[in-house]
Amino acid sequence: MFIKDWKKEILTVPNLLSLFRLLLIPVYMVIYLNAKDQTDYYIAGAILAVSCLTDMIDGKIARHFNLITNFGKLLDPVADKATQFTLIVCLATRYPVLYYVIALFVVKEAFQLLAGYWLYRQGKILKGALISGKICTTVLFLSLIAMVIFPWLTQQQVQVIAVIDLIFMVMAFTEYAITYFSKKNHFENLDK
Repeated sequence: MFIKDWKKEILTVPNLLSLFRLLLIPVYMVIYLNAKDQTDYYIAGAILAVSCLTDMIDGKIARHFNLITNFGKLLDPVADKATQFTLIVCLATRYPVLYYVIALFVVKEAFQLLAGYWLYRQGKILKGALISGKICTTVLFLSLIAMVIFPWLTQQQVQVIAVIDLIFMVMAFTEYAITYFSKKNHFENLDK
């Protein structure tokens, strides 16, 4: 009985796609950090595009086929954040201005992790990603992928991109902070 429930909770197509995204992270890192020519950067960008595509597909599959699981609700954002963090760190080796983006990213994600854990201890979970979080994720992925496939960007161009990323991160961080401290019902009970 336990094994059957375990398979139903973890071994779903959306969850396997999220796990696949996690497996793509070291592949991307090796290719990007060892890139010698434009083709290598295009390959690294293609890996990120596949990661983004599987992120979009796994959510649609989960909702359409009613394959939403509590494990998936945790795994999907972990795959997103791990990918984003890796991307920013790899790019920061080339563009030091991105250390500011890393710092805000770590603070924002640490807050969300602690607030999410606090909710989890109460048997609750956020109903879903907030719109500002989805927009921030989209902006981050698009801007970071652009930096990967256009390695000739100047430091000034990257500074502009970093400021844009920081603005969207602050907006998302603010909305999540307000939501977690709000008395409104933005949360649902975990299925037992």
